[in-house]
Amino acid sequence: MSTPTPPASTQTSKQILHQFLTSLSAKQPTPGGGAAAAVGAAIGVAAAQMAAAYTTRKKDKESGAALKATALIDKMNIPSLLQAADDDATAYANLQRTWKEPNMPPEEKAEIEATALRIPTQLLETCHSDIMSIEEFLPDCNPNITSDAKVGIHQLAGAARAAYQTVLVNSPPAAEKQRLQKLLKEIHNVEMELLGLEDDKEPVHFE
Repeated sequence: MSTPTPPASTQTSKQILHQFLTSLSAKQPTPGGGAAAAVGAAIGVAAAQMAAAYTTRKKDKESGAALKATALIDKMNIPSLLQAADDDATAYANLQRTWKEPNMPPEEKAEIEATALRIPTQLLETCHSDIMSIEEFLPDCNPNITSDAKVGIHQLAGAARAAYQTVLVNSPPAAEKQRLQKLLKEIHNVEMELLGLEDDKEPVHFE
């Protein structure tokens, strides 16, 4: 028996995601890695929000889990992550200007460079914050769909690491690198616990 094909309107390959991936794979400056990280984070948030949406049953309302589910949904923001993808493209275009305009005022160049660093930094911070919120929600999540919430965590973790690579390209100060690496270690430890690989946890030192 052949597997039924979903209606075209629900097929991922038929939606706008296909256009984005085609653009991402093309030989052109943008969208690039920063946008890929942001879209990946948005997908992770969507998976977690879906798990939370399924935790609004009558029993969830009675137990208080539905309130936590609603709070999680409200906290995470897909539009802002997609906006980060656009902001990354704009920031890169402006960076290109700094390479092509030797007479650009130093103040303008410094601001452009700061913006290019700030966008992936904020993305990494958002991924970390959302991961910690999802992890906290897991005990209250509808047990039939907990795996989807965990998918959200893993997707956001990958997006955080991807964003960090964009951070590195923009030459962050040593102290900022250390701060972000600490966040990545915390994310790593959450993933290792979910995967049953606690022995591979990284020590996180707080100063």
